[in-house]
Amino acid sequence: MKLQKTVWALAAVAAILAGGCASDNSGGEREMNEFVTGLMERMTLEEKLGQLNLPSGGDMTTGAVMNAEITEMIKNGEIGGFFNVKGAQKIKELQRTAVEETRLGIPLLVGADVIHGYETVFPIPLALSCSWNPEAVERMARISAVEASANGINWTFSPMVDICRDPRWGRIAEGSGEDPFLGSVMAAAYVRGYQGKEMKQSNEIMACVKHFALYGAAEGGRDYNTVDMSRQQMYNGYFGPYKAAVDAGVGSVMSSFNVVDGIPATANRWLMTDVLRDQWGFDGLLVTDYNSIGEMLPHGVAGLREASAMALDAGTDMDMVSGGFYGTLKESLEKGDVDKSDIDRACRRVLEAKYRLGLFSDPYKGCDVDLAKQVTYCDEHRKTARETAAETFVLLRNEGDLLPLKPNKTIALIGPMADAGNNMCGMWSMTCTPDNHKSLLTAMNEATEGAGRVIYAKGSNVYGDERTETAANGIRPIARGDNERLLNEALAAAAKADVIVAALGESAEMSGESASRTDLEIPDVQKTLLRRLKATGKPVVLLLFTGRPLVLTWENGNVDAILNVWYGGSEAADAICDVVFGKVAPSGKLTTTFPRSVGQIPLYYNHLNTGRPDGDPTQFNRYNSNYIDESNEPLYPFGYGLSYTTFSYGEMTLDKTAINAGGSLTASVKVSNTGNCDGYETVQMYIHDVLASQSRPVKELKGFRRVFLKQGESAEVKFEINADMLKFYNYKLEYVCEPGEFEVSVGPDSRNLQTLKFTLE
Repeated sequence: MKLQKTVWALAAVAAILAGGCASDNSGGEREMNEFVTGLMERMTLEEKLGQLNLPSGGDMTTGAVMNAEITEMIKNGEIGGFFNVKGAQKIKELQRTAVEETRLGIPLLVGADVIHGYETVFPIPLALSCSWNPEAVERMARISAVEASANGINWTFSPMVDICRDPRWGRIAEGSGEDPFLGSVMAAAYVRGYQGKEMKQSNEIMACVKHFALYGAAEGGRDYNTVDMSRQQMYNGYFGPYKAAVDAGVGSVMSSFNVVDGIPATANRWLMTDVLRDQWGFDGLLVTDYNSIGEMLPHGVAGLREASAMALDAGTDMDMVSGGFYGTLKESLEKGDVDKSDIDRACRRVLEAKYRLGLFSDPYKGCDVDLAKQVTYCDEHRKTARETAAETFVLLRNEGDLLPLKPNKTIALIGPMADAGNNMCGMWSMTCTPDNHKSLLTAMNEATEGAGRVIYAKGSNVYGDERTETAANGIRPIARGDNERLLNEALAAAAKADVIVAALGESAEMSGESASRTDLEIPDVQKTLLRRLKATGKPVVLLLFTGRPLVLTWENGNVDAILNVWYGGSEAADAICDVVFGKVAPSGKLTTTFPRSVGQIPLYYNHLNTGRPDGDPTQFNRYNSNYIDESNEPLYPFGYGLSYTTFSYGEMTLDKTAINAGGSLTASVKVSNTGNCDGYETVQMYIHDVLASQSRPVKELKGFRRVFLKQGESAEVKFEINADMLKFYNYKLEYVCEPGEFEVSVGPDSRNLQTLKFTLE
């Protein structure tokens, strides 16, 4: 029994001698190195390989080993951590087995996909980005860490920062949209929220930025598919958020499923070592995605033993699920296909991650059954989640100021999402309890109690075809009914109402992993329902539930009001009512472009120009870069979003029209609330490099300010512009700014801008 507790007892002593916590990442690097070196000198090869093995537990996924098997693997020293086990007591017992029933007592990493909340679920990440509020994102991550750590989780596989320009890809819902600048700001906010100050505190957990790299550019928007792009595009359009997370001190990185330059990312040494380690200075833990080493065989690259050796050589430290590292590296070492130094390097990084987390000082860090009961899904966290959700909703249309509604109306609440409380949390919410979440129907009845009346009818299924709906709904089923009967019930309810609120769109699992779509319109029977509701002549509010941009061309031309509520999390229903009835004015702005047609995809604001740009988007111009049957213009541009109030912009000014490499200038604009209520406006600043050594985007977001203005109030909004903001990666992948003329534009979205010019000398 002496040896079973030796490791973490020595770590505690080392912490005292160092004058601080064992996870002290600023002053304790020397102590950590000495501790890990001493530990590794006592480890056998099998124990080192065990540290590189990360299996899935049996609680939250299929294809996983069960807890009893996990226990045996721990006792045998075969794993360095596990994931997808839920419950503080259960996890504490598994950790106890590691520290008290193994030879060296090395604690375990305990991971989970805490993507946008643990039990208190916040809006999906795409929605969170539409708040344009990094402080809100950081608060979400902080609350997630507090709840997850109390329940035994010390490692979250978040944030996902993949840039995506193709909404057919379902995992667009997990990221922050199409822009690398905004994505970088949000990536850093997630890391700060999860990890706090160097992961020292008991309620701080290790973040894992994913998926490195380029996963959001899968061809055809089909999940797990091929990615192929130039390295200039990688550096200028996609790498930014990953690097921002690394610069923010993220503790771990997860490699992606896709190929990069034809080589699976997990085995791509240029990506994992040359870029991530050598160029960016990342010194943390590099873990694979789920079985991605095993999936190198269908990629046509290598079987499990060869793939494991390739992944290790590329710089991978930990193997999720495939078992290739633990099961094959010993043989590869004997055959001379891998070096012992690479195994030691990977083992060291796993142990360093545990040290930085403080697990050697406290193997049960944060894990506390009583504390979990106090902080999990508590009133304070739910209040924050409700307030945050309201910030993410995007008002796309509001003809005649139909919204906000007065609660004394007779409201027909119609649609398959109206009474689907189990769907409010959205995708990637496996750690929550959906039965605790209100449906929109319940929340709307509470919001109108004593004033108005709500008449409910489901109106339609999610899809007309049952098999398609079963695939779409996944783990969040919605009871089906007869399509014709549901439609007739909806029309009868509408006939009795003053106003119709249609809760339509995607069900929660229609976005997220393995949820690609080719048709981005509202599904068939729901579209029919909406047309019939419009034909009644009653005013119609569309509450759009979605995890991606949809094609809303008909809706925009026919429906009175459209409020995109995404998937707002466990408190979504109350937050929706807060906005619909005017307690909160909508302030969300799109972080993805909404197309007019799926045929325009990929469609994104920061594109390169062509040699024959389209001059008139209202008509077809032969021999220009356009379509015969559709405009190049989006339906809703990046950055777009309305409010219940209105904002006017004064004339933009620059304090100077030329700067040198060490100087700066200030762009200023007066913004006024000219409407009838208080509200937030997100003022956006874009820059365009007019002439450069290579083609540059027509505009790039380089700054934004989210300002609160009371009715009738004005504010001067200023943006400082310096040479660093003008840099890009040139053809030689040198990060440079080039002298010449630039355009700076300011406005409420990427389409409605005023522009001035300045020169970099």
